[in-house]
Amino acid sequence: MSTRTRKAGSGQDGATEAKQTAAGSSSASEQLLFGGPLQYNKRWTRHQDDAAKMSVRHTLGRLPRMLMMALRLAWQADRPATVTVIAAEVLRGITQAVALLGVQAVLEALLAPAEIAEGVRAAASPAVVMALALAAGALLAAVTTYADGRLRPQVEQQARQRYLQRATEVELEAIEDHAFHALLESAQYGAQGAREVIGHGTRIVGGVISLITAGGVLTALHPLLLPMLLVMVAPRAWAALRISRQRYESFHIWVQHTRAFRVLSQQMIDEDAAAEIRVHRMGGFLLHHHEEMARAFLIEQRRLARVEATTLLVASIAAGVTAVATYTVLGWLLWSGAVALAAAGAAVAAIQTGTGALANLVSHINRMHEDSLYVADLHQVTEQATGREIPAGGHPLPEAPRHIHFDNVTFTYPSSSDHEDEDGEDTGGDRVPALNGLTMTIPLGKVTALVGNNGSGKSTIAKLLAGLYRPQGGRILWDGTDTATADRAQLFSRFSFVTQDFYRWPFTARINVAVGDPSLPLTQERLEAAAAKAGATDLIASLPQGWRTLLSRTFQR
Repeated sequence: MSTRTRKAGSGQDGATEAKQTAAGSSSASEQLLFGGPLQYNKRWTRHQDDAAKMSVRHTLGRLPRMLMMALRLAWQADRPATVTVIAAEVLRGITQAVALLGVQAVLEALLAPAEIAEGVRAAASPAVVMALALAAGALLAAVTTYADGRLRPQVEQQARQRYLQRATEVELEAIEDHAFHALLESAQYGAQGAREVIGHGTRIVGGVISLITAGGVLTALHPLLLPMLLVMVAPRAWAALRISRQRYESFHIWVQHTRAFRVLSQQMIDEDAAAEIRVHRMGGFLLHHHEEMARAFLIEQRRLARVEATTLLVASIAAGVTAVATYTVLGWLLWSGAVALAAAGAAVAAIQTGTGALANLVSHINRMHEDSLYVADLHQVTEQATGREIPAGGHPLPEAPRHIHFDNVTFTYPSSSDHEDEDGEDTGGDRVPALNGLTMTIPLGKVTALVGNNGSGKSTIAKLLAGLYRPQGGRILWDGTDTATADRAQLFSRFSFVTQDFYRWPFTARINVAVGDPSLPLTQERLEAAAAKAGATDLIASLPQGWRTLLSRTFQR
């Protein structure tokens, strides 16, 4: 490869990298190396895109459903903790109201009398009440933190347990169904999403109660003060929403570029690619494009910083204008005698409380929205798995059948699957039957080998024989007992299943042997006997830690 070729993508291409990436399109290096942005062929990335495209109105419209989802998850996991969180947040809202009204009472006491000492004495009682309310609010916040901290891991654990149970109980055909497996991939984030939904829900409830408290106090002081609160917090709420959305959109636009960035970095240190990188002198070529993609990322961060700075500046100016307007209205209310000076002080405190509550609300509503999409996938897995489970019970199989007979068996893989098995058998797409009217007999006491070309159906026959697949036509008979109505657990127990591309469990040697039938007692005698029968005694003895050796190169002990 020439130097000119290895430097492809430099010059003007490099100068346009940032503009293309900032606009959301792929950089010149990505176009050259990958043909465009790298989008994982995974369902869960769809939710990232969906959340990024969701409008503010739609997000707020989903808020009641999201809160109900959080409540259901929490109620199923730990009812006492759920009740504790709700009660603590409601009571904390009451303490906030008492504290705000306490501000008014203290100011009235201090400002009313001519003598300062008399005012201080009069303010003592409301000050004590206000202090107690603040202390109670702090205590209730701690209670919420404790109950929420107890609740969230339980919700996550229960959600993950239900998800994994569904995944292990469905038929193999369901796992190999591309649409269902894509749903499983997305739903694996649902357990963590459920945990986060609880946390966001708790904070949203607290923020709403704080906002209601502040609004209620302002309304009690003077009805005109409530709309002034909304006017005053609107610019900062807009800024928080816009910045949050900009960061979110930038992240999910850039995440496609960072995938390419990560893939490119990995290639340069990958053991399998090392020889070709050196022989073909690809190091400089890859480093050049790595640098160009990094430059585009830095430009995007500068663009994002400019957007945030501009947004904050506009919001600050607008907030200043609305603050002047609010305090002008407050001053007019004071001048006209509609509001006392003490009430004005309480109004200022209430406005500050409402402003802080609204900022937290915006942040948590945005984050709760995306997490709720993954939780919805978790519920969808449960719904779709219903009816696809491996049935429990059934007719017993003969202990020693004289023969196993395939009677006109037909099997076709789902069209939604794009999977090929280890024999190269096409398991989807064109809907051509893998087996069509197969009739054969496997006699007892003899070794039966399945011989044929790739794609001839050998692996399909083995999976049908072991009960992993069910015939779509015809029957499989054990001395006349149809496996379609047989006890599947008993059927599975009659087989040891080792495929050409067998799964390598990242467990100890002891467990790698025991997985053949984990229901049996895991005794050393049984392990030694199994190793001897398989001719693996010397192999086990040669392992660094014998039976306790971890059979994985990914980890070490």
